[in-house]
Amino acid sequence: MKRIPSFSKNHDVLPVGLHVSMQAHGVTTFDLRMKKPNAGDYISPKALHTVEHFLATVLRNSDEGENVVYFGPMGCRTGFYLLTVNLTKKDVLSLLKRCIPQALALNEIPGNKREECGNYLEHDLQDAKNELVAYAKILENLDD
Repeated sequence: MKRIPSFSKNHDVLPVGLHVSMQAHGVTTFDLRMKKPNAGDYISPKALHTVEHFLATVLRNSDEGENVVYFGPMGCRTGFYLLTVNLTKKDVLSLLKRCIPQALALNEIPGNKREECGNYLEHDLQDAKNELVAYAKILENLDD
């Protein structure tokens, strides 16, 4: 089998931040890298799930929501993938800087009822907010 593009990158040198992972079929995949790969510090499964609910909701309800194709966690628990159309890295950075504070203002987890989520009991509101605060600080140091 051919090696997929994300496995072709040396994760030991991949920094935290925001990266273009790949572009194909008019879709740009952004790597929202919140943790340094292979460093032993990962997002807990409960926080990962909650951040997914927060940002998927806020991003899709933003002024750029029609350009959001998908938002979801990386299996390695070091960040998330955001798939978009018609958005540059500068656009996504600006979007995240606007959306993370909106997510942090939420006091309830969107889509957290049994009929709305396949694992509605596995969430951690406070840990998710801690992860978002830490990532917002990383984004502050990136150029728009």
